[in-house]
Amino acid sequence: MKRLRRPSRIPIDPYILLLLATVGLAALLPARGTTADVASGASTAAIAVLFFLYGARLSTREAVEGLRHWRLHVTVLACTFVVFPLLGLAARGLVPALLTQPVYQGLLFLTLVPSTVQSSIAFTSMARGNVPAAICAGSFSSLVGIVATPLLAAVLLGSGAGGFSADSLTEIVLHLLVPFLAGQLLRRWISGFITRHKRILGLVDRGSILLVVYTAFSEGMVQGIWHQVSAARLGGLLVVEAVLLAVMLCLTWYGGKALGFGREDRIAIQFAGSKKSLASGLPMAGVLFGGHAALAVLPLMLFHQMQLMVCAVIAKRRSRDPLDTPADGTPPPPDASRATAVTGTERR
Repeated sequence: MKRLRRPSRIPIDPYILLLLATVGLAALLPARGTTADVASGASTAAIAVLFFLYGARLSTREAVEGLRHWRLHVTVLACTFVVFPLLGLAARGLVPALLTQPVYQGLLFLTLVPSTVQSSIAFTSMARGNVPAAICAGSFSSLVGIVATPLLAAVLLGSGAGGFSADSLTEIVLHLLVPFLAGQLLRRWISGFITRHKRILGLVDRGSILLVVYTAFSEGMVQGIWHQVSAARLGGLLVVEAVLLAVMLCLTWYGGKALGFGREDRIAIQFAGSKKSLASGLPMAGVLFGGHAALAVLPLMLFHQMQLMVCAVIAKRRSRDPLDTPADGTPPPPDASRATAVTGTERR
């Protein structure tokens, strides 16, 4: 039995460091008064821009072609929007012994967020899995999450996320769905521009999320909500998230085997079905939680870094596994498209 070796470098997403720096800035210099109003308006506009770009980047043709592997995509969607939320609901029993109610709401929101795209592809490629399936699965999850995450949050979080009031649903439609659909409709004319300026628009993505984080944590500082989170509670949250990640990694791997998927497909299911998107979750939390978004996104930020570190170890281990061999004994052909891992900060 091969020994699981630690990789030479534990991956720490540089963007997480920027997010932490933004949180520190909000703690030292929170936006107040007129500045807070300006930051809130800019944050709302940034969320609309983010989802417009999400819609403009998603290729409808590729998504339709990916439907041919529908069993895998349904499995990933079920893990993301059914199994994860059920585990989140089960964690309610840890309140108040281990988690406070506000922190638990953030944990539950974490379980409702869509899967990642870029980091799922990177780890699937590193582990020599089904990269095209990971691309489609992540894209489908992001697309479904535009509608599923706000509706699930409204049902499961109730007044903590705005409930089913007309105002909250109007905000969801105007701030998330309308920009996304606009991006899809205009993709035919602007896709070339987006491709040519991919690096610059990536900076717009990240800068928009930093603005959302600064606004949310500034409001939290002004309201004094950080007094609700002690070091012991934070440690309890980390333990709960570690258990949650471990359960999902096991369910996606062994569940994929039970459903008859091959090794490459199981790798795609494991990495796409066990991960949550920081880039999609942060702006959604800004719309759904408003002034209470700071505590709501804390579990997601911690889980994001945890999943990167753990999945890097797993992907390195999977890369040394023997590939599936066809029934006739012929070695599987090399696939150059899966030899290169995707790099860069997750955008979805």
